[in-house]
Amino acid sequence: MNSDEYVREKAIASGSSFYYAFLFLPPERREAITAFYAFCRAIDDVVDEVTDPGVAATKLAWWQTEVGRTFAGAPTHPVTKALAPRAAAFGIAQEQLLAVIEGCRMDLQQTRYLDFPALQRYCHLVAGVVGEVSARIFGQSDPATTGYAHRLGLAFQLTNIIRDVGEDAMRGRIYLPMNELQQFDVKAHEVLNRQYSQRFTALMRFQAERAHRLYDEALALLPPADRRSQKPGLMMANIYRTLLREIERHDFQVLHQRVSLTPLRKFWLAWKVQALGRL
Repeated sequence: MNSDEYVREKAIASGSSFYYAFLFLPPERREAITAFYAFCRAIDDVVDEVTDPGVAATKLAWWQTEVGRTFAGAPTHPVTKALAPRAAAFGIAQEQLLAVIEGCRMDLQQTRYLDFPALQRYCHLVAGVVGEVSARIFGQSDPATTGYAHRLGLAFQLTNIIRDVGEDAMRGRIYLPMNELQQFDVKAHEVLNRQYSQRFTALMRFQAERAHRLYDEALALLPPADRRSQKPGLMMANIYRTLLREIERHDFQVLHQRVSLTPLRKFWLAWKVQALGRL
C-alpha cells in the first residue's frame, strides 16, 4: 500500500473518536488530519507498546531524526511520507511535531506529577499542540481559535486520564496530581493496586468537574468566524464529553475497566454536530 493508504488504515484500526470527526471533512483536509493523526499515534505507541524504556527512548530518538529528514525533504517512513506534503500545505511546523515527541518522552522519564500546573505542561505537549495543528488543518481563520484549541486539547487529555486510570496504573503511572491525591486522602498504592473507595470516587469527581469546566471554557473561546470550520473539533468534544458523562454514570469505575462508547454512538454524536450544528 502507498503512504496515504497506510495512514488511513492506521486511523481506522485505532478505533479512535477522532476518526469519526475526520469523515466529514473535505478530502484534502481529511487526508492531512489523517496523516497527522497517524504520526501522533505512531509516537504514542512507542511509549505504550515498547516495554523496555531504553528501546522506547531509542525509537523516539529515531522519530526525532525522521522529523528532521521530513522537513529536509527526505522522509523515509510511510507516515512522514504522507505527512510531508500536508505539512507544507497546512503550515505544520517542525517544532510542533518535535513537541509531540517531547511530550511522549516525558512518559519515559516521569510517572508522577506533583500538581496540576506540572501536569498541564505535559498535556500541552501531547494534546494542546495537537489541537493547535488540528485547528489549522480544519481551516482556522481567526488567531483567537488557537486559545480554544489549546483549552479543548487539555479537556480531551484530562478525559483520557480519567478513563485510563486503571490501565496507567498497570504500567506504574499515575497522571492524577499527587497533591490532589493527598487532598482527598487517596494513597498512590491504592491507585496502583486499583482499589476503589469513596475517597477515590470523590477525587475522580473533582477531576471530572475540572474537565467539564475546560470544555465550557473552550467553547466560549471559539470565535464565531471559525465555528463552521472547527466543526470536527466540536464533534470530538461531543464524543469526548459524552464519554466523560458515561464514566460519571458508571460512578468512576475506571480502575478495572475501560469505559467506552460504541462506534455507532460515536458516529451518531459526530453526525449530530454536522447536521444540527450543536453539541
